[in-house]
Amino acid sequence: MPKGYANGVSADGRLVVTGGVIGWDVHGHLPSDFVAQVRQTLRNIAAILAEGGAGPEHLVRLTWYVVDMDEYLSSLRALGQIYREIIGAHYPAMALVQVVRLVEKEARVEIEATAVVPR
Repeated sequence: MPKGYANGVSADGRLVVTGGVIGWDVHGHLPSDFVAQVRQTLRNIAAILAEGGAGPEHLVRLTWYVVDMDEYLSSLRALGQIYREIIGAHYPAMALVQVVRLVEKEARVEIEATAVVPR
C-alpha cells in the first residue's frame, strides 16, 4: 500500500500540465538547500496551477527528479510537512527518479505536474 501517494488516479476534465519546475523564486534565486528547493518548487507548481484555473486538489500526477536519492530519503519528515502545507492532504500518483544532474546545475530537484480540472 503506497504511503503519501497513489498508485493510480482516474479523472475527467480539462488538463493543466507543467513542464519541469524547479525552486527559483521570483528573482531567479535558487536556494542551495534541498528542502528549501522543494518548498519553492511546490509553491511554483501551485502558482502555475492557479494560472491555469486549477489548485493542488486537482493534481493527478507528480514526477520528481532528484539528483541525490539519499538526500531525498533523509528529508522525508520535512518534505511531508512542506507537502501538506502547500499541497494539502491530497496525494496524486507519483514517481521519483534519481538523475545524474538537471539542466540548472544548482538545482537539486525538478518536478513535473499534471492536474485535471472537472468540467
